[in-house]
Amino acid sequence: MATSPREIKKTDLGNAARISLLSQCIDSIGIDKFSGSLVSALKSITDFDYSVCFAYYQNKQPICLYHTFSPARRVVFVDDYLKGPYLLDPFFKACSRKVGTGLYRLRDIAPDRFYQSEYYRSYYVRTGLTEEISYTLFLLNGVAVVISLMRSGDSSRFTAREFRLLQSVVPIVDSLAQRHWQDVHNRFEAEPSGLETGEHRTIIENTVSALFSPRITPRETQVVAQVLEGHSSESIARSLGISVGTVRIHRRNVYGKLQISSQQELFSIFFQKIKTVRK
Repeated sequence: MATSPREIKKTDLGNAARISLLSQCIDSIGIDKFSGSLVSALKSITDFDYSVCFAYYQNKQPICLYHTFSPARRVVFVDDYLKGPYLLDPFFKACSRKVGTGLYRLRDIAPDRFYQSEYYRSYYVRTGLTEEISYTLFLLNGVAVVISLMRSGDSSRFTAREFRLLQSVVPIVDSLAQRHWQDVHNRFEAEPSGLETGEHRTIIENTVSALFSPRITPRETQVVAQVLEGHSSESIARSLGISVGTVRIHRRNVYGKLQISSQQELFSIFFQKIKTVRK
C-alpha cells in the first residue's frame, strides 16, 4: 500500500521534535498558548486542516475553548453551532451518554441515519468537511471536553494508521487536558439555560419537551428526539421497545399536531424555537 503524502511528511519528523512539542504543551499548561501548543503537537503526528475544542457541561450552552478557523468559517463552525445545532451533534450526544474517554470517528458514533438526517443536510454539509475525528475527555469537575481534528475539501480521510497513531496518545492528551482545564466549569453561566430538565430523559428529550409540551406526549417526545438526532424508524423501535409501525404512527401524530408534513419542517421549527428560547 502506498504511503500518503501526509504520512510521508510526518515520518520525516523525528522523536526529538515531538518531545520538544510535548514539552511546550507541558510548559504552557494554565496559559493561553496551551491549546495552540497541543494542536501543533498533534499535527506533528499527522496533518489536518482545522481543529476546534468545545467544553460541555450538563444542559448549559457549550463553550468554545479554542479553534483554528478563519472569521468566515468560525460563523458556521462556532457561532451557528452554538445557536442550537450542537444539541444534535453526535459528539455532544456521546458526551451526554458518557462514552469512554478516547478518540472517535464521527461515523462510528453517529446514529444509523445520520447522513440522511436534516441536521446533516441543513447544517453539517455547510462545514465542507471530509472527515472529523475527536478526542472525547471527561474532567473531574464534570465537564466534557471534545477536541476535534478535521479534514476538508479535497483532503483524504484519516487512514487507519493515522488514527492508531493519534489514538496512542489519548492518555497524554487526557492528562494535559485535566490539568489545563481543571477550572473550566467556572466559565459556565450560573443562570439556567432556559430549558426544562428531566432526570430520566436525555438533553434533547428535555429540549423537545420544553419546546413542544403539552402538545405532544412523553412517548412522542422520545420519538421526535431520536428523529432529530438521525435515527431510523427501525433504530427508534429497537431503542424504545416498540414496533416500527408504532413509531411511524407517532411520527404522523406529531406532524399533525405541529401542522407540518416533513422532517425538514420539524428540524426548522425546532431550531426556530431554540433560537427564541436562547435570546
